[in-house]
Amino acid sequence: MVLMVSTLQEVTGDDSRFFFGYIGVASALIFANLGSSYGTTKSGVGICSMGVLKPDLIMKSVIPVVMAGILGIYGMIVAVILQGKVSGSNSSKQGYAYLAAGLCCGLSSLSAGLAIGIVGDAGVRANAQQDRIFVGMILILIFAEALALYGLIVSLILSQTS
Repeated sequence: MVLMVSTLQEVTGDDSRFFFGYIGVASALIFANLGSSYGTTKSGVGICSMGVLKPDLIMKSVIPVVMAGILGIYGMIVAVILQGKVSGSNSSKQGYAYLAAGLCCGLSSLSAGLAIGIVGDAGVRANAQQDRIFVGMILILIFAEALALYGLIVSLILSQTS
């Protein structure tokens, strides 16, 4: 029995690099989509309530929803890149780097989605009352989206770890 266990360990080796790598893949996609869905939902509620009073502003107010949707794309990009690299990883260091890359993209997209949702909801409602607030709302949304973009850039750098 002992011989069989030691032989099995020699054949399989240390597979923790795959575990951590694939957790990174899942983290990038799951957290980015959580942020995207929250931002879309929260902004959509604001658009619907604003659209009752001023239906002509609905198309102009869709910008927060589009920006929140981009967060999910960031997660998908990182997940696809990491998935291709995990199967060829040779060390635990690479597995940890892929985990860090996935968490970096996913959690930064989650935080950006929270910010986009809150700003989008309040911004489109305020825009219905005062037209001059639109530019300020867009600037705040751009800075919120930049948080996810920073996470994407760092994730791509981490995914190049050899």
